[in-house]
Amino acid sequence: MNFDFLLPSTILRKTKEYSKKLWIRVLIIGCLAVLSLGLSTLIERWIPDSLATYLTGSAADRLLSIIANAMLAVTTFSLSVMVTVYRSTSTQWTPRVHRLIVQDLTTQNTLAVFIGAYVYALIAIILRELGVFDDKRAFVLFVMTVLVLAIIVFYLIRWVLHLQTFGSLIDTSRQIEKQARETFKERLTNPCLGANPLVEEIPDSAEVFCVKEGGYIQHIYPEALNTVAMNHGVKIYMIRNIGSFIFDNEPLLKIDHVGNPLDEHHTEKSLRDGIESSIRMGDLRTYDQDPRFGLIVMGEVASKALSPGVNDPGTAIDVITRMGRILSDYEDEVARDRENEVLDNIYVRPLDPADLIEDAFGALARDGSTVVEVQQRLQKTLSGLMRHPDEGLRKAARAAAELHLQRALMHTEYTADQDQMLASADDAVCDVVKKALDDLKSEKSDRTITNA
Repeated sequence: MNFDFLLPSTILRKTKEYSKKLWIRVLIIGCLAVLSLGLSTLIERWIPDSLATYLTGSAADRLLSIIANAMLAVTTFSLSVMVTVYRSTSTQWTPRVHRLIVQDLTTQNTLAVFIGAYVYALIAIILRELGVFDDKRAFVLFVMTVLVLAIIVFYLIRWVLHLQTFGSLIDTSRQIEKQARETFKERLTNPCLGANPLVEEIPDSAEVFCVKEGGYIQHIYPEALNTVAMNHGVKIYMIRNIGSFIFDNEPLLKIDHVGNPLDEHHTEKSLRDGIESSIRMGDLRTYDQDPRFGLIVMGEVASKALSPGVNDPGTAIDVITRMGRILSDYEDEVARDRENEVLDNIYVRPLDPADLIEDAFGALARDGSTVVEVQQRLQKTLSGLMRHPDEGLRKAARAAAELHLQRALMHTEYTADQDQMLASADDAVCDVVKKALDDLKSEKSDRTITNA
């Protein structure tokens, strides 16, 4: 078995992914709690008798008892708050935001500290009963317990302040925007995941690689995938991008054999194993490496706000502005200068600006086609994107502005509302849409006369 896919960059990426999981943080803090007690027993031996006997074990016992009792109650309360927020945000905004809130660092760190402090107190009490910490030499244990209490108070205050906005619409929108911008920035900093842009035709000699089990493409480890391809003497063409759903036995990529394997250990089986280990698939779409998903989730929040049961156009307007701010960071991945070396053996499709515009504004533009305020903000945002330095994004914004304005005017009968929408749109877009509507009216009139 070869381990071409186990590279430092891949291990670093996996470590970053696991660091977002709650149980990892709880495990780390718990280990630190145990380590602190171990250090306490070692340090105690080097403390002078006059200082070591200054405090008795009963002083530390009282603090440990307070920590053990309080942390159990606080942790239970915090977990109930966390679950309530998860459910409410999924119900009020969109279930897709749940995975983002689960990864909230403040919540995870606070729970980890509370549980870690509880573990510290329990183990310290057990060690005291076993006589590891002598009743007459408990100075270091007392000082360490005071430090733990100080950390608890700090995180408790931080947690209370965090609860003031945790799960609110503004806080949730900011989190989604922040995640989407970070993913967007990461993608553009390393265009096409560091690979060659797949903009030309794939060679006819390339063979199709199908997946055994379908799912979403959640994560690609490009350095590992490039190493696998290089050692097997192949070029890999990713015909599906991150976030795409692949059905069973559906093509995922194409492989072109352009050279010879590194040695006899690199076979077709090891090539398949390396590819499957370098591309993670699952049943849910994630925010990692997928800037389009962040835009889709923000669009869902806006669409939910425009539903009759919520009727909150202000939220939709806020989301439109945020998405316009995200898309302003767009750059053409093909033309952008690269800071890192290109991964020569893999090819990845660049982001399509038309897809980004559709992901961001498509759903909410349809759901809010009759809401004047939403259409006004949408046209102003698209007009701003039409002045973007990138030609591809300008064209995509122009096409979307014409499409959404035409639909809105067709669904709106009141002339004053139509005039407000037209006033917010770009002049060139207004001219095209007016002409299209006039042509459509002429067609209908001709059909009516013909049928008569």
